[in-house]
Amino acid sequence: MRAIIVDDEKHCRDLLLLLLEKYCPDVTVEAVCTDGITALEAIERCHPELLFLDVEMPGMNGFELLEACERPAFSIIFTTAYNQYAIQAIRHSALDYLLKPLDKDELIRAVEKAALQQRQINGNKVNNLLLFLHEHLQAGERLALPTMEGLRMVLPKDIVYCIAEGAYTRLHLHCDKMAPLVCRTLKEVEMVLKDKGFFRVHHSYLINLSFMDKYIKGDGGEIIMTNGSCIPVSRHRKQDFMARIEKL
Repeated sequence: MRAIIVDDEKHCRDLLLLLLEKYCPDVTVEAVCTDGITALEAIERCHPELLFLDVEMPGMNGFELLEACERPAFSIIFTTAYNQYAIQAIRHSALDYLLKPLDKDELIRAVEKAALQQRQINGNKVNNLLLFLHEHLQAGERLALPTMEGLRMVLPKDIVYCIAEGAYTRLHLHCDKMAPLVCRTLKEVEMVLKDKGFFRVHHSYLINLSFMDKYIKGDGGEIIMTNGSCIPVSRHRKQDFMARIEKL
């Protein structure tokens, strides 16, 4: 796997390089970066499959770096001395979270998980966003949605709502309680569905307006879907949402 290390502390970079060389020979480190700006350039240049990412860095921290990446396709392993960042790491869909000083056994397990994830992604041949957006999205036809298990074929009219889970999106279907997890960001899913009766009511929620049961007034308000789900409406999207439903 092609990897990039991002850490502002030299001794941490050196230790990780040493451990990878000794215990993870299948990992090829393409670049070692000391800050987020140079890391963005390295990501664009090297197209890594794995990113070892520190959290606390001057100028741009690890989470801000991920926010700046366009459609990240790499696996993420956070490396930090501060365990209070664990929840944020999970929300950013980190593959794993390693506390400093790094433990070789935990590192090996994390790299093995990353290798498995990358084999699944590559084996499914679903990394191409254009394939997702164009080849499978004719009006009235099913969507070919990339998941960790393979392609899932779904009709837009069967989607009740979508919720962001870091770099992935969970689809809630009226005919399936499993709620498949799609390997696309909510923004990418929105690009496909916004002209098919869907509306982004919140940073984390995209709803199918045809499944909306009622709207409850409030600061932003909330929507009750026909399946009983309660979806929040953000304040800054409320006006556009009200204008949209008035046209229904």
